[in-house]
Amino acid sequence: MDLNLQEEITGIKGPLSGEKIVEVNSINGGCIHLAWKIKLATGQEFFAKTSSREHFQMLEYEASGLTALNKQIDQDYLIIPKPIALQQLETSAILILPWMEFVQGNEKKLGQGLAMLHQQSSIHHQEKFGWGVDGFIGSNPQIMGWNKSWGKCFVELRLTPQIEMAKQWNLSFDQAKFTTNLIKYLEKHNPIPSLVHGDLWNGNAAMHKNGEGILFDPATWWADREVDIAMTKLFGGFSQNFYESYESTWRLPAGHEERVAIYNLYHILNHANLFGGGYRNRAITSIKEINSLLEKY
Repeated sequence: MDLNLQEEITGIKGPLSGEKIVEVNSINGGCIHLAWKIKLATGQEFFAKTSSREHFQMLEYEASGLTALNKQIDQDYLIIPKPIALQQLETSAILILPWMEFVQGNEKKLGQGLAMLHQQSSIHHQEKFGWGVDGFIGSNPQIMGWNKSWGKCFVELRLTPQIEMAKQWNLSFDQAKFTTNLIKYLEKHNPIPSLVHGDLWNGNAAMHKNGEGILFDPATWWADREVDIAMTKLFGGFSQNFYESYESTWRLPAGHEERVAIYNLYHILNHANLFGGGYRNRAITSIKEINSLLEKY
């Protein structure tokens, strides 16, 4: 997106309408969108994510997730940016959020805040797992749908679409037996639906200078809360203090350690489908390990 510093923001509705940009800096973003720090003549600072018009639905899904998560958090512990503007412009799409300064710090409130988000949302849950509109996990689709069965929801709406994509790089195994046994296994677990971040690696979490945890870039849906905890362990980067404070706020149920590999298979397959390379071998190994687990039940 071409942001002319000498011109006013035009076409953007909401609080920024008619304001003049005096400074804009490109910052590290993802592999899909561009990211900017924008300063207005008023001194206010904002974070802007821009992309092509064709990717507007991705920004729209992100904004809806941020809005949904904000309804469930305790802001004394967890901060989630609230969308300020979301719009298709003439040649691009833009999502504007508050600017936040990240710091290194104690992750106690991050763990507590995440547990409180999961717990609060589980009290007023949807009685079903899933999400009402098509979403995204990275640039791959995260399909809409609902199911009262957690096993069927996770397998049919999350794993199966990734497995079908993986067949393009020749992933081959006894899919029918694997998915049938996995559904049976997860049905014994029988969790309560919680609103989850959905893409909780350490690049999507931070600490605020005042001590609160910050979460952003979600792939939100109603799921077993353990999917968030599992993903924090996929690439590492979260402190022991984070896990201890989560557990002290809302203890995880028995058996959560062995479900980590199951839930992370979704993200490993997604990375294999997006990036290839070693993720493909990792997906194959993970399926074999999960098969070995399922044979015990």
